[in-house]
Amino acid sequence: MVNLPQPLQDVVERLSSLPGVGPKSALRMAMTLLKWPEPQARGLGQSILSLRENLSICSVCGSLSDSDPCSICADPRRETGQLCVVGEWDSLLVMEEAGGYGGRYFILGGLLSPLDGINPGDLELEGLRTLLAQGNIGEVILALGTTGDAEATGSYLKNMLQKEFPDIGITRLAQGIPLGAEVKYMDRNTLRQSLAYRQKI
Repeated sequence: MVNLPQPLQDVVERLSSLPGVGPKSALRMAMTLLKWPEPQARGLGQSILSLRENLSICSVCGSLSDSDPCSICADPRRETGQLCVVGEWDSLLVMEEAGGYGGRYFILGGLLSPLDGINPGDLELEGLRTLLAQGNIGEVILALGTTGDAEATGSYLKNMLQKEFPDIGITRLAQGIPLGAEVKYMDRNTLRQSLAYRQKI
């Protein structure tokens, strides 16, 4: 943006580099920060600095944490025989909020996407191999989603695990018709998945 005082221009440029924030939104944010009392604005700046200084990556699962290992990996009540593999940290958060899972996690750091230049070497596969080689895990749960990238990643992991760790069971999250929905309103892909992963009752 032109004709902005340089300090304001600097903040606008930094804010507009955030995902989903354009120059106009960045300018509105910067103007809001200018209206804040100085202690509040300084507090935000300090929180950002603290975020970088005090967060680390868990050496076991790859999660963001303020301790290493993270609280989930360090929790003795967790089921050590189950490992839920997710693409990113926010997927772990959603799984934890949903409840019902008491095992451990591993974060791949993304999904395979050749079009975006994300190949197997870009994922944390060595960390996954190291964890599985300890011999404590009997089941790997693939919780990657149903996008094309997620399916490709799941297929790659399945092949890798079957070849390198044949004694470990591999499962995936159930897919299909959500609770409260009627069959007549489902799209074809959802119905196909529901039939493919039907369960005995």
